[in-house]
Amino acid sequence: MAKELKELTSRSENYSQWYQDLVIKADMAENSAVRGCMVIKPYGYAIWEKMQRILDDMFKETGHQNAYFPLLIPKSFLSREADHVEGFAKECAVVTHYRLKNAADGSGVIVDPAAKLEEELIIRPTSETIIWNTYKNWIHSYRDLPILVNQWANVMRWEMRTRLFLRTAEFLWQEGHTAHATREEAEEETMRILDIYADFVENFMAIPVVRGLKSINERFAGALDTYCIEALMQDGKALQAGTTHFLGQNFAKAFDVKFINKENKEEYVWATSWGVSTRLIGALIMTHSDDNGLVLPPKLAPCQVVIVPIYKTEEQLTQINEKAAGIVAKLKTLGISVKYDNSDNKKPGWKFAEYELKGIPVRLAMGARDLENGTVEVARRDTLTKETVPVENIDIYIKDLLAVIQRNIFEKAYNYRESVTRTVDSYEEFKIEIEKGGFLLAHWDGTPETEDKVKTETKATIRCIPLEGDKTPGRCMVTGKPSAQRVIFARAY
Repeated sequence: MAKELKELTSRSENYSQWYQDLVIKADMAENSAVRGCMVIKPYGYAIWEKMQRILDDMFKETGHQNAYFPLLIPKSFLSREADHVEGFAKECAVVTHYRLKNAADGSGVIVDPAAKLEEELIIRPTSETIIWNTYKNWIHSYRDLPILVNQWANVMRWEMRTRLFLRTAEFLWQEGHTAHATREEAEEETMRILDIYADFVENFMAIPVVRGLKSINERFAGALDTYCIEALMQDGKALQAGTTHFLGQNFAKAFDVKFINKENKEEYVWATSWGVSTRLIGALIMTHSDDNGLVLPPKLAPCQVVIVPIYKTEEQLTQINEKAAGIVAKLKTLGISVKYDNSDNKKPGWKFAEYELKGIPVRLAMGARDLENGTVEVARRDTLTKETVPVENIDIYIKDLLAVIQRNIFEKAYNYRESVTRTVDSYEEFKIEIEKGGFLLAHWDGTPETEDKVKTETKATIRCIPLEGDKTPGRCMVTGKPSAQRVIFARAY
């Protein structure tokens, strides 16, 4: 067993430390010299690139286009929408000067006091304000609508307690910002993107999600409605995997964005915004991985198959090289990413441990006996099982196996979530059950006061009001007042 794995904390011993160890030892990311910020290393970034590529294609299939807007936002813009500024004020990083100069005593550079900005600039925590100020110049008539724009960017939200991928001061994301002529179109857009997010997370990330509406307390600052997809991690905590926001006309009114409709009347534009971030990588790790390292769904693994030769003589290696080259060519023809590792600076056992740690879905090993028998050893990362199969038609076998692994990883996550999803009817029962983790379905009277009480006393929040499932009315578990339907409570990241 490689040294890296020996030092990996087990999930049962310390789940938080296991996660931190795994991110670092799998070479995905590390803390940077900038407090609260991370360095995404090539292996971690390769996963993000695959996520980007897939999501970008999904957005473009529904008519969206990419654009880019400034990183710096005038402070006055954030003051235009009251709820928005209140929601982000405590997280904003502020640029106050535009120049440095050498200190007179030679101690280094200092901020030049004469270079103070007339108006401070905010490093974007999100881009609604700068984008809607821009849209005012783009929109005049109903013929200019809809505008379906997405931006791939970084944002800054000041964080005191950080965790790689899950919560850092700077992170990468995409943020969609659309403008529409009618309320109905904007609401349809909000749900369309929610469906895209759910499709991506379930079918590519292999993570089951619940689609739902956020409570008022959890709503995006400046939105009329916020919808989300909620996932459950292996430690029983929830993670918000994506959100879409129906903004109504709030930002159009704040930035005076009007258009002439088909009846030749002037009205404000309707808006949406939506986003997912690199926290999805954290979700991927925490949903599927184990004490041996990463477990990656094949559709997002940077490398889906690795081939390792086992040999004693140079002649054996030459023969294995030739056989492996044929396998590599066949797999690449099917669009399967594959690596043949015949480097001589590491032993096969070390390589096996490394690729297990990095979560490569399928590992092939080929030795002298395999050459004689026309076989290859196939190891699955998801089940840690091995079998010997014929080399003939190995490409078709691997293609089918990757689909099986993708499905198996999803089903495992789904079955776990179902096993820790419970229905509770009393607050006393709730307080006991929340300590066990998981999703708790309970009735709530719809008031922020009751939600705040539950959060203060149990550290659980309403993750969402589910859009599907049981809509039977009942009585709030806390107050006994009428409740329209059960909502999902959980402790969350």
